[in-house]
Amino acid sequence: MNYELYMAEALAEARAAAHDGERPHAAVAVLDEAMVARGHHRVRESGDPTAHAVVLALREAARRVGPERLRDVTMFSTIEPCAMCVGALLASDIVELVYAVPNPVDGAAGGVIQVADSPALARRLRIVSGIGRAEAEELYAAAAT
Repeated sequence: MNYELYMAEALAEARAAAHDGERPHAAVAVLDEAMVARGHHRVRESGDPTAHAVVLALREAARRVGPERLRDVTMFSTIEPCAMCVGALLASDIVELVYAVPNPVDGAAGGVIQVADSPALARRLRIVSGIGRAEAEELYAAAAT
């Protein structure tokens, strides 16, 4: 799988989020080398505190391919997901998460806590990190100013 290609799509979606006045968090879902869903943070726009990029991309992927096919989806995220988002991925049987930058505030794939690969849970995510990191760091630095 071309991780760089799909992370570039997530980063483009993150730029759209920043343009909309949201945090530049974005995610894309990939199944069989095809992007089946994308989403970006919409908390401010929607007034919904659960409208995180990963959750929105996951909902769209489930709608498009059916929940039973999610186990074959790889989720790409511009930032390490929080516990809510990792929990949603685990509950959906997704097996792989690819993210660009660690989340020092509430990352749940090993950054602040480890939910994604916890031996205490029945499900685990295979994690790939650092794909597109330099570009994501630039995006987050620009958004912080």
